Amino acid sequence: MIYGAMKFSIGGSLKLAFRPWVEGLENVPAQGPAILASNHLSFSDSFFLPAVLDRKVTFIAKAEYFTAPGVKGRLTAAFFKGVGQLPVDRSGARGAGEAAIKAGIQVIESGGLFGIYPEGTRSPDGRLYRGKPGGLARVALATGAPVIPVAMIDTEKIQPPGQVMPKLMRPGIRIGKPLDFSRYQGMDGDRFILRSVTDEVMYEIMKLSGQEYVDIYATAAKRQIADEAKLRAEDEKRAQKQRTATEAADTTGTEGTDRSGA
Repeated sequence: MIYGAMKFSIGGSLKLAFRPWVEGLENVPAQGPAILASNHLSFSDSFFLPAVLDRKVTFIAKAEYFTAPGVKGRLTAAFFKGVGQLPVDRSGARGAGEAAIKAGIQVIESGGLFGIYPEGTRSPDGRLYRGKPGGLARVALATGAPVIPVAMIDTEKIQPPGQVMPKLMRPGIRIGKPLDFSRYQGMDGDRFILRSVTDEVMYEIMKLSGQEYVDIYATAAKRQIADEAKLRAEDEKRAQKQRTATEAADTTGTEGTDRSGA
């Protein structure tokens, strides 16, 4: 009931305002379980994809969204529950991964659509990063559910990090054909199989999205970008000090010459 109302209000508003285009909608089964594995460009990905589907798709969200105090906290919790988000306690990397896997398996076993971002976090620069094998592949191999690759297009341009007001433009969604990994069912303890399955899904996402692929994890890329930004800031600070010192020396020299000439 709540999901239907939220989908009607939020999904309808998104489609009316942004007019997202979609290809491959026929690849999402009308019923039965499936995993939607998508690239992740924007916070809004978890809203645009459900908006164009007739079925409910469940993503996971950090538990803090559901436990914040006060009126704002309760409204936030109601919103995320209403759009089909599941709370996951992310305290401790391993605990977060296990909780996400358990949540995904529950969704699949109930016959639902489970949405997951194999990169584990949003892309810091619009490129496609290496998929993490722990979540997607383990849910797929534990359940035998088909994996449907999804590519979000241009959603990062609508509301870049730090921008409050979204830009009105048309994002796109490409949905690929289901991938069957049932031949590996029950082999979710084999790390080589997990990596192979994940890489195959990421390759399909790359073909759908047209993104440049980077064979490192997005979390590592974010750390690298942050470190480079810090170094640039330190270099600029040193350069500014040097400019200030040079200007002070020039001023002192000029004043000495003026006094001598006088």
